Amino acid sequence: MNSKDLNRIKVVLVEQKKTAKWLAEQVGKDPATVSKWCTNSSQPSLETLDKIASILQVKMSELVRDA
Repeated sequence: MNSKDLNRIKVVLVEQKKTAKWLAEQVGKDPATVSKWCTNSSQPSLETLDKIASILQVKMSELVRDA
């Protein structure tokens, strides 16, 4: 895994058969923003990450890469 892969949002979305567009609607963010999170070109705030974890019903730790 590339060291730049800081979050696993895309992996969890794929596992749950959900799309980045769906997640964008759930968190009230622009789909382009969520796309950047999925490609790890930017990272959501901890507050947003907590919201994403809640929406996807996973622990926040499952959304971040093991350091």
